[in-house]
Amino acid sequence: MSRVRLGAIGAGWWATSNHFPLFAARDDVELVGVCGLGPDLPGIRDRFGFGFATENADELLDAGLDAVVISTPHDLHHPLAAAALDRGLHVLCEKPMTLDAAQAWDLAERAERAGTVFVVPYGWNYKPFTVAAKRMLDAGRIGQIQYALCHMASPTRGLFGSDPTHMLERWNSATAPNPSTWSSPEHGGGYAHGQITHSSALLFWLTGLRAATVAGRVIGAGAPVDLYDAGVITFDGGALGALSGAATLADGDKYQVDIRLFGSEGVLMIDVERERVSLSRIDGEREEVAITPGEGEYECLVPPARFIDLITGASTENNSPVDVAARSVELIAALLRSSAQGGATVAVH
Repeated sequence: MSRVRLGAIGAGWWATSNHFPLFAARDDVELVGVCGLGPDLPGIRDRFGFGFATENADELLDAGLDAVVISTPHDLHHPLAAAALDRGLHVLCEKPMTLDAAQAWDLAERAERAGTVFVVPYGWNYKPFTVAAKRMLDAGRIGQIQYALCHMASPTRGLFGSDPTHMLERWNSATAPNPSTWSSPEHGGGYAHGQITHSSALLFWLTGLRAATVAGRVIGAGAPVDLYDAGVITFDGGALGALSGAATLADGDKYQVDIRLFGSEGVLMIDVERERVSLSRIDGEREEVAITPGEGEYECLVPPARFIDLITGASTENNSPVDVAARSVELIAALLRSSAQGGATVAVH
């Protein structure tokens, strides 16, 4: 395949800030068409060099594409991704992949049947230091995982509280994040869907774990959606876990993603804020991963590039496949369900 014929559904803040510039800069990508809503769509078409613009998703999906990137509001991901997979297209679908566990696993089954590439662009899954951490785990350096801590905190109160303008300081774009997506429960707004999707997907990719039950609570603290989240998890196989999230770091503070894995033979700590990966084994062996300063900062440059490389065969490493995204979706859905039931323990799958 000399050039990947790519279409895009969704042309808002994140697509125009991150994805479109990356794809437009590649010689091996042809931007066939863009699907979106609003008067800015023709300008977006011309700005990035798409062949045509439409408000009809089927028109785009039937335009002879090889692949599609889906960056719509979260609640629209499933029908669009399903339609793309049923046409045999490669799919890059924004996170959270869906809001519903059954829909998430439906996409996993469709992707398997289609035999196409499916990437959910979790940026931290592609960092050199997290890749090094996964190699340690795959090599059995901490033995069987018995306890996992997964924490995340972000300077995102404004985003989930209907004032998203501060986010533009990090990602420049002519468009702003749409509050109807991020601060509306119906569209999947809130910290769990918006941020814990990152930390949980990193946990599941690193470890291969899958949550079995969760007992959790979330609170909005005056916001229309959750700003704080906490849960106690049991995993298939018997390991225990703790999950937490907070949206109220001060603007300008570094994102916190802290994963600590305790196994039968040692402990592995991954801390993106302090840029540290540390292995401590019970036999006395210690290892620290060398991390380039600034590498812990969040960015999503590698996943879209990897998506194209997977399609062309330039790479075979998908660090954020559909099954990892589905495990994140089902955990978050169960966490919110548990909180609605007063913190009762609920089954995840």
